[in-house]
Amino acid sequence: MENEKMIEVLNKLIVINNDRIEGYETASKETEASDLKTLFSEFIRTSKNCKTELFEEVNRLEGIPDEGTRITGKFFRVWMDVKSALTGNNREVVLSSCEFGEDAALQAYKMVLDNNSEDLTSDQLTMVVEQKLHIKADHDKVKELRDKEKASKKQ
Repeated sequence: MENEKMIEVLNKLIVINNDRIEGYETASKETEASDLKTLFSEFIRTSKNCKTELFEEVNRLEGIPDEGTRITGKFFRVWMDVKSALTGNNREVVLSSCEFGEDAALQAYKMVLDNNSEDLTSDQLTMVVEQKLHIKADHDKVKELRDKEKASKKQ
């Protein structure tokens, strides 16, 4: 296995976690709801933990961990800012925006596992699968809150 390829794949996931961190920092600023601020802080912690593990692995491989974000992540944050401003911090809209970001993060992990599993060691694959499970749990919390918010408006 080639270290350069491993580093490239792991850096893709670092960037996704950077996007999540920035996205949830934005979401936290956009809402007044203390329960959402707490939830978003949990999600930031999830991504910081994932990022730390990925950074350590890239460093172990003598690579340079990526500090950036994706262009699409930047667009997501801008879109979320605009939506929040236009809707007056509507919980359902904020949660829908967050779910959109979570879908993108899960898709990135899925793509790595589907397309790059042969580029990673078994330990690295285990780490990536575990991280995906944590992000999926966060996704499911956001989706559940969003669905509850929608249901409460229908009543």
